[in-house]
Amino acid sequence: MIKKIAILTSGGDCPGMNVALKAIVNAAINNNIEPYVVFEGYKGLYDNNFEKITKEEVKFIDRKGGTVIYSARFPQFKELEIRKQAVNNLKAEGIEALICIGGDGTYMGAAKLTEMGIKTIALPGTIDNDISSTDYTIGFNTALETIVRAVDNLRDTSESHNRINLVEVMGHGCGDLAINAAIITGAEVLSTPERKLDVKQIIEKLKKSDSKRSKIVMISEYIYKDLNKVAQEIEKATGQETKATILGHIQRGGSANPIERLLTIRMANYAIKMLIKGKNGVAVNITDNKLNTKDILEIVKMKRPSKEELLKEYDKSI
Repeated sequence: MIKKIAILTSGGDCPGMNVALKAIVNAAINNNIEPYVVFEGYKGLYDNNFEKITKEEVKFIDRKGGTVIYSARFPQFKELEIRKQAVNNLKAEGIEALICIGGDGTYMGAAKLTEMGIKTIALPGTIDNDISSTDYTIGFNTALETIVRAVDNLRDTSESHNRINLVEVMGHGCGDLAINAAIITGAEVLSTPERKLDVKQIIEKLKKSDSKRSKIVMISEYIYKDLNKVAQEIEKATGQETKATILGHIQRGGSANPIERLLTIRMANYAIKMLIKGKNGVAVNITDNKLNTKDILEIVKMKRPSKEELLKEYDKSI
């Protein structure tokens, strides 16, 4: 029976990380497991930055955005000697298992630790929804809500001023945020990694919706090098004032919404259940509203599922 575990958050933060932390701590203590937190992700493992944590300390953290145990990019963790020190620090503290919350980089780190004899379980924490083994990642739903609220506000002012707005959202090569937000907000044009449009195609689509005073062009990040330049080209071609809005890191902040909290608590409880059952080197997923686990190394090699059906839903909605 596992007696001590540690929890870390790594990579880009997202709404729901604190919800996961609270739920893991509570579930662990309820099962007579002593929980520790690691500050600043894998960097904290190397720096031996651990601390025992209690239910009282996590009582209200689920209301906060970000991660109260912090996160850090730590590319040095790819080096074997760095990982050896991290493993030694865990063993010296008597920690037998590690729960890692984050995206694909976090998964790779967890897989490496598994190979070195540390029991690990990963939870998908990223707004991008780009973990192929799960229908939803922690943070996606709240980030989508943030985008929709922002686009609704932009629509208000664009309608007042007869304006086109280009809205760039995150996604890290995955179009889920952009596609879902485009469906919900009725964006006139959509450009994602799965269906990339050139500027001429965007202009053609905008001209077809000339009867509307306000127009939204939903765009995934990294598609265009200079969004302001794209806006200038569109304005010149259409004669309609065009603005570029990059939502940026506002999408990663904020308190998790109720659906996000419920999903996260379910995943966290399941992670502890799987640890107690002896699972190791796996990540928790939710597919068809059912919880399951899959080998982390398999997950990082998986191809992303097709977005064709989701794109068809968008096509029907405009």
